[in-house]
Amino acid sequence: MSGFVYILECADGSLYVGSTRNVEHRVNQHMSGKGSRYTRSRLPVRLVYQREFPHIGEAHAAERRLHGWSHAKRRALVEGRMDLLPGLAMKGGQRRLVIDP
Repeated sequence: MSGFVYILECADGSLYVGSTRNVEHRVNQHMSGKGSRYTRSRLPVRLVYQREFPHIGEAHAAERRLHGWSHAKRRALVEGRMDLLPGLAMKGGQRRLVIDP
């Protein structure tokens, strides 16, 4: 069964990364304050990125990779600035990860 990785922009400008089988349902959960502790205190949220994967496990793996990305690198992904991804520093500056668009 397919899955999605998604990014929400919170009211404070932060970016929340998650994965799910049903993006619309999951975003509605976040908007109602039942999605996560993090987004609950940063409402409203707005879906700014989603990508489908053939299997939910792949979406979970992509989510874990994105959690390691800096805010700047996540923002570049959201804005479709794939050319910037390789040059942006990772959290801690230790590794560079690429997620195919």
